[in-house]
Amino acid sequence: MNIKAIIFDADGVVINSPEYFSVQYSKEFGIYNESMVPFFKGIFQECVVGKRDLKEILQPILEDWKWNGTVDELLVWWFKSEHYIDQRIIGEIKRLQGKGVKCCLGTKQEKYRAEYIRKKMGFEKIFDELYISCDMGYKKPDKKFFEFIFNDLASKMPIRKEEIMLWDNKEENIAAARELGWQGYLYDSFDNFQKVISKI
Repeated sequence: MNIKAIIFDADGVVINSPEYFSVQYSKEFGIYNESMVPFFKGIFQECVVGKRDLKEILQPILEDWKWNGTVDELLVWWFKSEHYIDQRIIGEIKRLQGKGVKCCLGTKQEKYRAEYIRKKMGFEKIFDELYISCDMGYKKPDKKFFEFIFNDLASKMPIRKEEIMLWDNKEENIAAARELGWQGYLYDSFDNFQKVISKI
């Protein structure tokens, strides 16, 4: 299997929290998770592509979320609640990098969690490149997200689209990558991931 670069999704692949922030939060503070869904499917998506500031849009809804602290304190709680890095995958990333495979992160994040991932989770030292939606202005499964990554990689190394592998936990992202000629794989377990990766 001739692969020169692997793009890893963050949440659901490299980061494996037992439950999403909204689920943990609803249990902790006694609000319905369903009441948070419109926020994440709505205005939050503008933060993900860098068009809005998360702190500004959170401020007006703190009372609805039964949060008594500051926005900054809420973000600390939020990011820590999902701080679960799968060290098994990090081990495989290091092994692959030792074989000359470029390992990159390709994720959908707003700017504050993006910074947390870079610094607090140490991803800027683990991955060769970090492709984050709020920096790019595009999010998965938009084909422009994947085209941005390919064009950047191609500017730094000789690479063809079929030499790029994507690991993601959402079918629509896998389908979008495959349409562009990438090798896309759905992440459903570490064991299945390792079986494929071991062939590289």
